[in-house]
Amino acid sequence: MHGPMGKHHPGKKEKLDVKSIKKLLGYCKAYLPSIIVSIILAISTAITQIIGPKKIENLMNILTEGVSSINGIDMSQFLNGCIILVIIYVLGALFGYAQQFITAEVTQRTSKRLRTDIDVKINKLPLKYFDTTTRGDILSRVTNDVDTISQTLGSTIANLVNAISLFIGVLFMMFYVNWILAIVTIATSILGFAFMFIVMGISQKYFNRRQKNLGQMNGHIEEIYTNHNVVKSYNGEEEAMKKFTVINNNLFKNNFKSQFLSGMTHPVMNFVGNLSYALIFIVGVALIINGSTAVGFGTIISFTMYSRLFSQPLNTIAQSISSIQQASAASKRVFEMLDEKELEDESNKTKVLTDVKGDVEFKNVKFGYSDELIIKDFSIKLKAGQKVAIVGPTGAGKTTLVNLLMRFYEVNEGKILIDGVPTNELTRENVHDLFDMILQDTWLFEGTLRENLVYNKEGISDETLDKVCKAVGLRHFVKSLPHGYDTILDDSLSLSEGQKQQLTIARAMIKNAPLLILDEATSSVDTRTELVIQKAMDKLTKGRTSFVIAHRLSTIKNADIILVINNGDIIEQGTHEELLDKKGFYFDLYNSQFQTV
Repeated sequence: MHGPMGKHHPGKKEKLDVKSIKKLLGYCKAYLPSIIVSIILAISTAITQIIGPKKIENLMNILTEGVSSINGIDMSQFLNGCIILVIIYVLGALFGYAQQFITAEVTQRTSKRLRTDIDVKINKLPLKYFDTTTRGDILSRVTNDVDTISQTLGSTIANLVNAISLFIGVLFMMFYVNWILAIVTIATSILGFAFMFIVMGISQKYFNRRQKNLGQMNGHIEEIYTNHNVVKSYNGEEEAMKKFTVINNNLFKNNFKSQFLSGMTHPVMNFVGNLSYALIFIVGVALIINGSTAVGFGTIISFTMYSRLFSQPLNTIAQSISSIQQASAASKRVFEMLDEKELEDESNKTKVLTDVKGDVEFKNVKFGYSDELIIKDFSIKLKAGQKVAIVGPTGAGKTTLVNLLMRFYEVNEGKILIDGVPTNELTRENVHDLFDMILQDTWLFEGTLRENLVYNKEGISDETLDKVCKAVGLRHFVKSLPHGYDTILDDSLSLSEGQKQQLTIARAMIKNAPLLILDEATSSVDTRTELVIQKAMDKLTKGRTSFVIAHRLSTIKNADIILVINNGDIIEQGTHEELLDKKGFYFDLYNSQFQTV
């Protein structure tokens, strides 16, 4: 079902996914006015940082001139310069704060929109996608990947704009102050740039693999702990641990390599910055000794500050590129999901079935998940109110028939009709409204008992709830709860599988749809509870067309018609007695359940 974990092509160079980054930036277009304001604030912050060293140079010149002057230091001029410097840095701090505030809002709104779009997308994806993708991997895309994108947008984009503005401004000011010292600073910085781009090219593939490994890890953990009892009962802990170790090791290796490589940029850029300081002092002092009038003590001090400001945006750009690499890998996974083929748009369908009798017809239905057909030219007419049992060996196509009936999958050829209307002419929502569905696997969510019973229904009275709970044998259970129907169902209640199934059956009875699907609904209950539920089932199926997928053939003796399916074909049909009299496939299947070894 799933591809080999951690599979990659060693010789294939993995680059930054520019397409995904463009799509991500496209999500930010809705907040363009805020982004423009943020950019203006970032540039304003950079300007205050650029002006500062020049003002410090002026102050140093006032001090040095005052020391050598007969009149001494002009304190009035010096204090005015200090006040202006303080105002500049205060304004810079205010601009920076406002920029971060706006960026945080844009970031969180973009992340919220991404999560919302994924949630909407999940409801539009065909069942095939969920059959071929682990739930843990899907969850990882919604949580880990979106969080990675959010962190990048929040901490990187704003800083990147500020860094670029600062870089350009400082570059201009350095050449304005002294072109020789500017060239010295730039020459040393080129080393950092070269190293940064080399590291970026190598580390991107590890960021991509890391995000993939996170999805695999979530998928594995979700599978193992959802079915923890099965793993324990089969002593599968060692095998599960081995698989976990393989994924964990791959995650460790790729995470370590990506973080190590990207982390190398910071110390290297620090070294480049320190080297730049040393060269500025050496070259600056040499120029002063050689009698250059363009360079003074204040110039060297201001240039040292410009050098620090020059290396600062380079460090920021290096870190931003590392974060963008992570965001690129995360965005690729998120947009892969958002770009998945959706279910057919049904907004143009106006036909609606409301007053349904329950006649169902399969007409020359063919279906296969790929090239191989599972259901082969399946045809049958069923009358309203009939109880139809579907039996057959594992893999015969029983559940597939139900999935086609509910339009979870679309038929390759043929039609399925309800009251003479093809289901593909109705919306999926309309088809789903026509069915109650009780599966072998129960589903309850954390909420009150009432919310679980009346799921997606309104106006259900306590009298109706009492009546339904009594019918399925839950009346005593409800009375034993501390808050009755308003008791919250969570792990503290420790519901048995039988009680969970009774609740899902009660939920179906409350929905009261004209058609019913039962997938071995009593398989998780004891014999006594099964008798209670079977009586409730008889009430539930009365007057309604019902489809019962049966594994225990003793439970479908009273079916109006039994369809025996094997390899996607109906090989026998009739009542229980008629099929036993034929002494064919059903006869052998039925008797095999009572044979003792």
